[in-house]
Parts: sequence; C-alpha cells; structure tokens
Amino acid sequence: MAFEIEIPSALDHILSQTLAVTQVYLVGGCVRDTLLGLPAKDFDLEVFGLTYTQLLEALKPWGRTDLVGHSFGVVKLTVGENETYDFCIARRDSKKGGGHKGFTIDFDPSITPMEAASRRDFTINSLMYDPYRHELLDFFGGRADLRAGILRHTSSAFTEDPLRVLRGMQFAARFNLTGAPETLELCRSMIQDYTELPLERIASEWEKWAAKSTKPSRGLEWLRDSGWIQHYPEISTLLGTPQDMEWHPEGDVFTHTGHCCDALVQLDGWKKASMEDRMTYMCAVLAHDFGKPATTVEVCREGRQRIISPGHETVGVSSAAIFLERINMPAAVRERVLPLVANHMVSGNHWTERAVRRLAHRLHPDNIEGLCLIMTADASGRPPLPAFCPSTVIELQRMAVQLSVRHAPPVPILMGRHLLESGWSPGREMGKILHLAYQAQLEGHFHDLSEAMNWVALQNP
Repeated sequence: MAFEIEIPSALDHILSQTLAVTQVYLVGGCVRDTLLGLPAKDFDLEVFGLTYTQLLEALKPWGRTDLVGHSFGVVKLTVGENETYDFCIARRDSKKGGGHKGFTIDFDPSITPMEAASRRDFTINSLMYDPYRHELLDFFGGRADLRAGILRHTSSAFTEDPLRVLRGMQFAARFNLTGAPETLELCRSMIQDYTELPLERIASEWEKWAAKSTKPSRGLEWLRDSGWIQHYPEISTLLGTPQDMEWHPEGDVFTHTGHCCDALVQLDGWKKASMEDRMTYMCAVLAHDFGKPATTVEVCREGRQRIISPGHETVGVSSAAIFLERINMPAAVRERVLPLVANHMVSGNHWTERAVRRLAHRLHPDNIEGLCLIMTADASGRPPLPAFCPSTVIELQRMAVQLSVRHAPPVPILMGRHLLESGWSPGREMGKILHLAYQAQLEGHFHDLSEAMNWVALQNP
C-alpha cells in the first residue's frame, strides 16, 4: 500500500547505511499520527531477524546506545545531542503471573511482522511502515478504524495488560474515538484487574488525558461504557445527578462535565499553556462539580420546582483531593486544582479592588487567569446554549490586569527587612505583624511602603 512517512535525515541515513539491519519497520505513534495528519514526533522501530546483541553491535557506530530496555529488547540510540530513537527486537509476550511484571518475553528472530503486530493494544497502534519500500503494513484494519473513529483491540492478548483499558481512555480523548462494542465488553471483563496497576502507570495515562486531549469527553465516555468508571466514584456519582433544565439543558452533571472539558480545549489559554498548566486546568474542570451529588436538592421557588446545589464548590474540594490522590496526580497540580474548584462559583458584575486582591490570594498557587479559563469552560459546557465568556469573567480579567494580580497574588509591600531597618527584632511578634500587614494590604488599607510603615506605627502606638 503506497504511503510515505517523512523520516528525519539522521535516521534515514542510519537505516540506509546499516547493512546488518535488513528488516525494520516504524511502528506505533509515528505511523498513526501521520495517517491522522499530525506531525510524527517519536520514531520507534521494530527490528526482525536479529538478536539483541547483533542489534546493539549494529547501532553502536552511530551514537550513544543505552540499554534501558534490555529485558524488553530495547536499544535507545542517541544521535548528536537530542535525537533519540528506540529500536526494539521483535518479541512475543505471554502473561504468566499477576501484575504488570508478570510477563514472559520471548525473542525469536523468526517472528513475523504480523505476529509482532498482533501483540499491540489497539488496531490503530498495530500499523507498521516499511521505510525501504515506503509501504504501510495494516494487518488488523487500523487504517479503516482511524477513518471510522473507532478504537478497537487488536487481539485477545489485550486482556493480558489491564493498563490497556486506561490507555484506551486517553487514546479515545486524544483522537476523538469511540470504543468498539466488542472492545468495551472485553474491558468490562477486566474490571477486577485494576488493582494490578501501580499508581505511577495510572498517573501516566491520566496525565496524557489531561494534557493531550482534543475531545476529553470521549475518554470519560470510554470509562463509563467500559465499566471502569466504578474505580473513580467521584466521577461515577455525576452520572444521573440532575441539574435545573433552565441553566443546564444539556442534562446531568456527567454530561455537563464532559461538555466543559471539551470547551476547555478550545480556549486559546489552554492551547498555549504548558503541560503542567493543561493538566491543572483539565483536572479542575473535571472536578469542578464533584460536590453536586452531595448537595443537589429540589426546591420550590416562585411557584416553580427548581434544582439547586448550594455550596457544591466547597463540598467538592475534598472529593477533588481524594480523586487527585487516587490517580496519583503530581503534588504541584493537586495544590493548584483545589483552590480553582473552591472558587469557580465566584461572581460579581462590579468587582471591587479588595475582592479581586482577596481572590488572587485565595487562588494561590494558581491565579485569576487560570480561574477565568475554568469559569469560561463551565459557562460554555451547556449546549444547546452557546459557548461564551461570562461578563463577570471579562470584568474580573480587566480588574486583575489593572491591579497586576492576573498571574499571581499581590506582592507584600511590607517585608521583614523593612521592620528590621526600623528597629524591630526577629521573632514571633514580627511574624505576626507581617501577617496582619499583608491582610491589611489586601483590604486596601495602604498602597505603598510609607503608608505601610504608618499603619505599623498605628498598631504599636
């Protein structure tokens, strides 16, 4: 099948000049991403007809070889300063014991490309590319599944590694895919295997979902349809939790959350953000209504039955903390998510300087800019109502810029050195007055150092 991947010149040169390597294929993400029209980033290669030692000797002349994956037959070749390629020996995997380490690896130079491809998780990842003949090898219909937007397991070997279910979650979200019914059924048969997964592997898949999704709701739907949502009760309880139809015509809280996550990835602020920022804001949007199942009630107002969730933003903080720990999200992300969840319901058409300074302080270690992304995603996750940036967010951004607190809380005007210079001695009393001074600064009682020192003098006449 005619098809071509643009291979880096250094790698192309190595392949053309390494005579010992006669049967090698590009595999995995670089093939899939090229078919999707995305830039190919990681170039992984699978080598046939050689032993691990023979492969190592063939690659040594070209750069630094790291035997990081000896037990899996992987040689990492680094050319120059930062061009790295993974070469792996074709292998058979078989599950012999529990956990992610319970695999027996069999290296056999006689393994065929089709047999090697059959051990890969999904058909979209079983694709192989022959760099010599410029041909696509598609033994399991991966190209057709990509075109149809289907995520399908490659073979029954799928069940040998439960991590593949969570990989399915992030693949569905990254590439806007829907799980094949037979694959979702297979995932449901593996629900009890979740306990085999180490926390670091769980975290890795959730981080990819949070930072790389193009349609994050697909990942949540994958969890729901595979049954694996039961491992995340903070998400599963959103299913069926009702909302007032006037404000939320889209449906229950789970549906709303998916729409909000999808809205977030469309915002320029998220697209331009760092990986940690993306993870933070996606997790905050995912968790922003975790408090609704516990607070949602039906009341009669003005002769109408209404559904409300008073205080859900506060109640949801503890659920968010539990969830983020459950998926082993990095501590730096957790610390930023919680204040965003706690404050996502703040509003004000007439923000005061005091309120904006106070808000910037409460949001630390995140900031008003991040909160505005969360609030805009929340407002935009209510189809068929149109996506929009609320006026309260626009005003908050304007005030935050005016007060220079858009990205961080106010810098303390009064510092310890100022008190030391005026005769104070280090100790508890100085720490106390510095704390009170910062609170007074947030309240707007002073605006420069001279006013701050006058304020201190009034506290200690």
